[in-house]
Amino acid sequence: MHPAFSVVFFTTATGAGYGLLALLGVLGGFGLIRPDLWLGLIGMVLALGLVAAGLLSSTGHLGRPERAWRAFSQWRSSWLSREGVASVATFVPAALFGIGWVFLGRTGGWVGVAGLLAAIGAVATVCTTGMIYASLKPIAQWHSRFTLPAYLIFSAMTGGVLLNALLQGFGVGMTAVLAGALLATLAGWGWKLATWRYNDRLAIPTTANTATGLAGGTVRSIEWPHTEENYLLKEMGFRIARKHSAKLRRITQALAFAVPIVLLAIVFFLPWPFGAIVSVFAAVAQLTGMLVERWLFFAEAKHTVTLYYGRE
Repeated sequence: MHPAFSVVFFTTATGAGYGLLALLGVLGGFGLIRPDLWLGLIGMVLALGLVAAGLLSSTGHLGRPERAWRAFSQWRSSWLSREGVASVATFVPAALFGIGWVFLGRTGGWVGVAGLLAAIGAVATVCTTGMIYASLKPIAQWHSRFTLPAYLIFSAMTGGVLLNALLQGFGVGMTAVLAGALLATLAGWGWKLATWRYNDRLAIPTTANTATGLAGGTVRSIEWPHTEENYLLKEMGFRIARKHSAKLRRITQALAFAVPIVLLAIVFFLPWPFGAIVSVFAAVAQLTGMLVERWLFFAEAKHTVTLYYGRE
């Protein structure tokens, strides 16, 4: 699949934004993070800003971005439409929570309920995003048990690392948040390795014979149905060399997982402000690595339609 940067940025930014929003909604709404105007304001702006930037970026991949609103009408059958509905609906409790926690300095009560609803909406939206790809049967690398949990794990991981950097920056670091971010990053690394192992061993049952429905003998393409590349080949037939894939996998492991794990472990032993600085570096490294991981997620996927063009 063609890894358009708009979609790569969208899945990375919204995952981190919704992860941070869910954690703020639960921890802030129920008083586990005490109300503070600037901490809350920066946290909410960061979370909702990442979500909004990702959603706006995703329209850049559309042929007619001004018609993006029409996607909301197919929520009964389309995961893409459900994602749009869930993302917009989540802004309502998120705004109420932000008003109560940030500006009124309240926790519990209706603020806690709004925070919990915002967290549920954030998780639901991430699920719909994951299901957009997990539901696509023509792409075997995505249509597996690994795709949806990966979106949830990576959202919790990036959101947790961002929240830790935020708290450390204000000198109110929480050991539980730091440990949770570290464990989530370890879980994300393990899940990514398991996903790569599964995809590398994946035996795709679809062949040119089964795709065309022609039995007997071997179906092969004598010539292309057209003289130039079309939309299908540009979007669905993107190929990446194995050596480049291996190199990018190493970069992903280093930036998204290994470096943040080491830096987060060091933070346990650092006083403020050094712990805050290292925490910010961990967040920046992880988000950079996740951009590479998302690029590979699209680049390594193979669409069945390429069989019609003689590709195995």
